[in-house]
Amino acid sequence: MAKRVTARDFLQRKERGEKIAMLTAYDYPTAALVDSAGVDAILVGDSLGNVVQGQATTVFVTLEDILYHTKMVARATQHALVVADMPFLTYQISPEESLRNAGRLVQEGGAQAVKLEGGAEVAPTVRRLVQAGIPVMGHIGLTPQSVHAIGFRVQGRTSDAAARLMEGAYALEDAGAFAVVLELVPHEVSAEISRRLRMPTIGIGSGAGCDGQVLVLHDMLGIGGAGLRHNRRYAEVGQVIQGAAEAYAKDVREGAFPTSEQAVLLGADAADVLSAVRRVEHHRLIASGDDGTDINPYGGGR
Repeated sequence: MAKRVTARDFLQRKERGEKIAMLTAYDYPTAALVDSAGVDAILVGDSLGNVVQGQATTVFVTLEDILYHTKMVARATQHALVVADMPFLTYQISPEESLRNAGRLVQEGGAQAVKLEGGAEVAPTVRRLVQAGIPVMGHIGLTPQSVHAIGFRVQGRTSDAAARLMEGAYALEDAGAFAVVLELVPHEVSAEISRRLRMPTIGIGSGAGCDGQVLVLHDMLGIGGAGLRHNRRYAEVGQVIQGAAEAYAKDVREGAFPTSEQAVLLGADAADVLSAVRRVEHHRLIASGDDGTDINPYGGGR
């Protein structure tokens, strides 16, 4: 069995100067593929609200949603560290309620770590989870759960804003977080923060100065994500899926699918089997007095 990546491995990789690769996944088959590709961590992100559920923001994602998807991802992985996002309002009320919710993601969902958004304001919660033995990844910069307060825009452009990010990162590190996501932070700022932290930084839209990177799988595969500056499309799977569906529909309508190659044939038993089928309808018509011309509720005679 492949060796499982751990939170401690993240810290050791930073010490050795090794970059960390993380991707999202939300179901068994894609998680199995991503895991076999050798990525270091799989994030069951609340981004599933956008790319799986079709929601405008991540705010609508519930703990039950994350649990459902984490279970599938955890069953599929042998190597990657499985990190589950803590959704909106599952960790903001109190550290004790946060612990109960994070505990469910680990105990029921099979996650090996959780991720939550925020800096100094969530440090007490991070500390409580770490004390209970749950590895925590932080998330600062653009925090999608706060979209109604800060919008979708780059964070840390000013001196004050950059200083607050550094303060938030230090607070998370002091509370015991093993890593922190920096989302949509200017390259120079994220690189400066990364140099000063012991824990690794995982960038998304924050430049190459971070200790690792994360992308949303659907975005990098070309299933959505159009126009995102931080995204690189490594494949156009969306076009492949659409093309395959169009070809299938065309073949069905033109009678080109299925052929005998996709069918089971009776062979020598055909006559006896079909005769038995015909006898059933014959007996049914006799028993009901039906002459076979009735119209069914959806139109058409029998």
